Amino acid sequence: MRADRIFAYGATAGLIGDLVLGDPRRGHPVAAFGRAAGAVESLLWRDHRGWGAAHTLVCAGGAAGAAALASRAVRRSPAAALALTAAATWAVVGGTSLGREARAVGSALEAGDIEVARERLPHLCGRDPQSLDAQQIARAVVESVAENTSDAVVGALVWGAVGGVPGLVAFRAINTLDAMVGHKSAKYRRYGWASARLDDVAGWPGARLTAALAAVAAVSGGDPRGAVRAWRADAAKHPSPNAGPVEASFAGALGVRLGGTLSYAGRVEHRPVLNAAGRPVGVPDIERAARLSRRVGALALVTAVAGRLAFGALRRAACTGGSGIRTGKGRA
Repeated sequence: MRADRIFAYGATAGLIGDLVLGDPRRGHPVAAFGRAAGAVESLLWRDHRGWGAAHTLVCAGGAAGAAALASRAVRRSPAAALALTAAATWAVVGGTSLGREARAVGSALEAGDIEVARERLPHLCGRDPQSLDAQQIARAVVESVAENTSDAVVGALVWGAVGGVPGLVAFRAINTLDAMVGHKSAKYRRYGWASARLDDVAGWPGARLTAALAAVAAVSGGDPRGAVRAWRADAAKHPSPNAGPVEASFAGALGVRLGGTLSYAGRVEHRPVLNAAGRPVGVPDIERAARLSRRVGALALVTAVAGRLAFGALRRAACTGGSGIRTGKGRA
């Protein structure tokens, strides 16, 4: 079986697996990687960019290398290669768990139990929940759903289409390292610099595709023109080069305002408002954001599979010269 078809079938099976099963409560491969990365950090940590770059290289490079070895080991067995692709896709994507956690916070807010909502919010983002009221929690959830649609689904599928299982694993490793050490705290400002910059590079294509697909997905429930308009007008205002397009597009698609004052562990940030013409986020917008995220994930799978199949067809056509006969010199 060709590599492009293995990716197509495997990625589809993996995304269906995520849809049906979600993330395991225990023993998740990403959690295991996080523990290993934490152990490496305990050995290497210095308040220095060079040591942080070494940490990134060891962890992300090690994960990608292990995935490459696994892919090489099963390359002669299409069934094993397909199973590995499906398992890797299921392990690295997290769309179902993202929607589940968002809805859990939304249910608590609908019931008027803001304390439960505050307890659940850290499962989605790193903000200080004690400083947030119900409307601010709802806004934080919608922003997190938007950003994590790119990080937890679309970006992984993009790199899976480009690099197969190693691409899937490398992207998730980079994204996990950014979450662990890439933030601007006193401890990680220098040490996490390399992880944060690498995550910006790796996340760039997935973020733009997510923003575009949010506009497409809004056709069946939202404002597609508003998504494009907010993306073009406000994406560059966001301090993150990748969160900006995604959050702006979601804001326009849902017709809400995102951004504003945020608090992370006592550190206050004042971010520009995205889609200022929109209304304040309400609790029902959490469900709308989760549904939009699900549609974007499905479209991302179609796009990634179609792109991989198209590239494979072009490559085969180039090898045969378009005539079905391989070009180049052969033995006399």
